[in-house]
Amino acid sequence: MSFLDNINSPSDLKKVKRENLPKVAEEIREKIIDVVSETGGHLAPSLGATDLAVALHYVFDSPKDKIIWDVGHQAYAHKILTGRKDKFHTLRSHNGISGFPRRCESEHDAFGVGHSSTSISAALGFAVARDLKNEEFKVAAVIGDGSMTGGLAFEGLQNAGHLKKDMLVILNDNEMFISQKVGAIAGYFAKLLTIGTVKRVEEKIMRVVSRFHNFGSPFGRLIKRAKVMLFPGMLFEEMGFTYIGPVQGHDINNLVTILSNIKNMSGPVLLHVITKKGKGYIPAEENPTKFHGVGKFNKDTGESVKFSGLTYTQAFSDALIKFAKTDDKIIAITAAMPEGTGLDKFAKLYPDRYFDVGIAEGHAVTFAAGMAAAGFKPVCAVYSTFAQRAFDNIIHDVALQNLPVIFALDRAGLVGEDGGTHHGVFDLSFLKHIPNLVIMSPSDENELQNMLRTALNSNKPCAIRYPRGAGIGVKLDKTASVLQIGKAKIMSEGSDIALLAVGNHVETCLKAAEILKKSHVDAAVVNMRFLKPLDEEMIKEIALKIKNIITVEENALSGGFGESVKSFLCNTDARVVNIGLPDKFIEHGNIKILKKKYGLTAENIAETALQTLQNGNAKNEKQKTA
Repeated sequence: MSFLDNINSPSDLKKVKRENLPKVAEEIREKIIDVVSETGGHLAPSLGATDLAVALHYVFDSPKDKIIWDVGHQAYAHKILTGRKDKFHTLRSHNGISGFPRRCESEHDAFGVGHSSTSISAALGFAVARDLKNEEFKVAAVIGDGSMTGGLAFEGLQNAGHLKKDMLVILNDNEMFISQKVGAIAGYFAKLLTIGTVKRVEEKIMRVVSRFHNFGSPFGRLIKRAKVMLFPGMLFEEMGFTYIGPVQGHDINNLVTILSNIKNMSGPVLLHVITKKGKGYIPAEENPTKFHGVGKFNKDTGESVKFSGLTYTQAFSDALIKFAKTDDKIIAITAAMPEGTGLDKFAKLYPDRYFDVGIAEGHAVTFAAGMAAAGFKPVCAVYSTFAQRAFDNIIHDVALQNLPVIFALDRAGLVGEDGGTHHGVFDLSFLKHIPNLVIMSPSDENELQNMLRTALNSNKPCAIRYPRGAGIGVKLDKTASVLQIGKAKIMSEGSDIALLAVGNHVETCLKAAEILKKSHVDAAVVNMRFLKPLDEEMIKEIALKIKNIITVEENALSGGFGESVKSFLCNTDARVVNIGLPDKFIEHGNIKILKKKYGLTAENIAETALQTLQNGNAKNEKQKTA
């Protein structure tokens, strides 16, 4: 029997002898690898943080003590240790456990996450609430070095240092290099710095030093920085934190000692831990970027389960590279997602015109605006869900000044297993009301390259939203076309009902039209192409001929494309039915399951069309009888 067999809660973990904790971590890693090879997920980050998770739950008392994970990429071991071991095989599957911490899933998930750099602010909120309520519990935030590139993390640090609340921030530094400060000597000093006697001596020294005009004199500044000469972290010290580290993050016994000492320290403390991303699985250690977020893979070889076909991301990447060959004004910008957005290829070919700004979407947008104002053509590639974080920048810095920044919104629509934090189902709603902004959505890979060419030639701020995964397999034109902005395209004629589709659902609606033919229903299908400006002229012409209209979009119905059509036709006798996503946060699960559940398959659309016609005929008969 393994140690993990007897661990169903943090209290069970505390019964394990300290010398056996490395074995517990090893068993957790084996379980993570087994499951993620079948479900996909964030493998390398969670393997790297496994020892830290074991040490944290061995020292702290969750759920009384609050452990807050930033993003949640590192939290698989946390899930296994907190009562979800037997459900872990359902990771990221529909009705299974989430790939991210969720408050509704477990009392041990103190704060729900999925986007970056939120943990320190949330932890401070818990610490302040604790003191206002005169309660006693510890608060710890675990944040990766990547998340520390987000401005929100520094806003939280600044405020926490000012308020001086008792809380711990653990900086999990899993870069490819290992700090020169890590080793036996640094680990010894880090342990020493957490011992109460040493801290009291340090406080006395600092009181003496404070007499030197708040460190204003050269001598005072020298004394203040003496500690920093031995240990990095001056920035955190200046912000009001006690800095400890860096320490080796895979020495569980040492981590337990240090965390036990820190647990009783007063004020904000930052513990700098060095870990190896992908620890314990050789393919992930050798290629942590590939295994950061993976689909199914062969755990014996590390090879991914591949699918054929060009993805929308690849089509975007290839088109941008092709256009950049003849236009040196094109700039590519991403926010820590070069592989996910396909810009890694661009970066290798045009390193001087490629910029990864870190997890800082707001900065990415304003940075792009500055380059546009200086005469360049910046293409800012981010996931739809992350574009939400730059809403004010899009309005204030781009659209208001009518600057030609292009937003390539990858993962628009349902993304599947990552769930509610990552579904790109709000971009139409929060972008369409912004003046000056052109919004497009391609029906296939070829139209995507045409839309990118159109945006680059427009001299306008433009957003192009496209889905995750493979395209429909169309042949790409050798030369991309420039589309007429605001002009839709009729894909098939019909007389009984019109299906107005957005993006990849043009293909879905064409399939629905074929299904409807079997019921002797003649359906027109329109590729709207542009969500802003709408082709109102075409919509009006269709409404004059066809009284039954269905809009289809993979976006929230509230504020979406269908709502615009219905508003435009409100004074006509056209019957408009909107198909899209309801006013709720969509759960995680396989995309096919989600599309069927929310009425976005060809069969669902055909069924809705038949019901719309039946309701319309019944209404007409009722009016005739009256």
